[in-house]
Amino acid sequence: MSTISYIPGIVAAVSLFALSTTDCLNRITWAFFEQLSVTDQVGLLGLFFATIIFAIDVALFVGPSSTVAANSHAEHAPPFQYPLNEIASCQTDREKFTLLFPTLRDDIISQLELLTKGELSRNHEAMKWLVECMDYNVPGGKLNRGLTVIDVQRTLTSANQNRNLTDLEIARASVLGWALEFLQAFFLVADDVMDDSQTRRGQPCWYKLPRIGNIAINDSFLLESFVFVLLKRHFGTEPYYGDLLDLFLEVTLKTELGQLLDLTSQPLDQTTGKAIMDLDRFTIHRHALIVKYKTAFYTFYLPIAIGMITSGVPSSNKQAYQVAQKICCIMGEYFQIQDDYLDCYGDPKTIGKVGTDIQDNKCSWLVVQALDRASPAQRDILEKNYGQWDDSKVAKVKALYDDLNLKEAFETYEEDSYQRIQLALDEVKMMPRDVFELLLKRIYKRKY
Repeated sequence: MSTISYIPGIVAAVSLFALSTTDCLNRITWAFFEQLSVTDQVGLLGLFFATIIFAIDVALFVGPSSTVAANSHAEHAPPFQYPLNEIASCQTDREKFTLLFPTLRDDIISQLELLTKGELSRNHEAMKWLVECMDYNVPGGKLNRGLTVIDVQRTLTSANQNRNLTDLEIARASVLGWALEFLQAFFLVADDVMDDSQTRRGQPCWYKLPRIGNIAINDSFLLESFVFVLLKRHFGTEPYYGDLLDLFLEVTLKTELGQLLDLTSQPLDQTTGKAIMDLDRFTIHRHALIVKYKTAFYTFYLPIAIGMITSGVPSSNKQAYQVAQKICCIMGEYFQIQDDYLDCYGDPKTIGKVGTDIQDNKCSWLVVQALDRASPAQRDILEKNYGQWDDSKVAKVKALYDDLNLKEAFETYEEDSYQRIQLALDEVKMMPRDVFELLLKRIYKRKY
């Protein structure tokens, strides 16, 4: 809000004091009333007041700008006290990243107290529920997405400014990383309900806890809302806040479209609400669309684009963001196909869940490859056994995958994808290639 400047008053006071110390003020008064006509007096007064108004306008224009400049440091100061000393004492990014979570969680609760004007205090049962929900669903994963935000920020800062990140910069990058992890938690809590999954990250799915049930659906909405609480709380005064907001909204929408493509890959019986087997809908093209929208944007493009925005790459630089998106979509396809493979062949103790893609009738890479390779007799095996919660039928599907040599097909695909990504990286000219290579190193030949 604009404030009244003291500049005109100060100028007027100094001028009046100077005139009062001599006889000049008396002579001006005598000349005004004795020597000028009424018309001249009116004209001179009009000019005098016009000058004052103009001076006030100039002062108001200059004054607030000076105030903004004076407060610019305050606008960029941390919105709350980051645990910088504790961060400095940590040895790894993971330690620094996980250290910040309790602070952010508690601050979200504080923001909700303010939002509800104290009607929901920190000790209210709803607040305690949310603390438990956040603790159970947000920090328990591998945290690769969140940690990638720090890595990207460090790589870009090193390339552009030839220095490492400060503890404050690590803390703020961690906030953005946790915003991504909250988004991930939102997707997973909702996805587990929709897929009727049993375990997640080595523990029962949130909705599977006896007192939670379908309340988990609303909890997933709240986890999504907390993403935007974090963004506004920590970056609301930054010039790039609008770009960050647009990025998270766009990626969230694209991911939800990918989920829709996945969920509607099989039609539902209008009477029972259960999926009707129609393997003709499981095509390589449809699988590619699901992978692109459900996984690639939020797992790979989002952390890269966050780093680009906060490092000063303007949103008007369309080419830079388009190149990043192209590479990230290739990586995202590779990553999701790895997930499909591990769902069937991975060790549940290692991947943190019991794979159920076959039982859930999922449009996975393995089944679309099997359909593309199967003889009529082998397709009949899929028709009779795929998409059913029966251990013996699941075993028959896995045996068919073995007969079709899908393990070897995946290994071939993995090497081909690696080469495709390397070729795509040769197109990167507007930012360090290292930004993408650090992601590739994390996923290449992963086992979980």
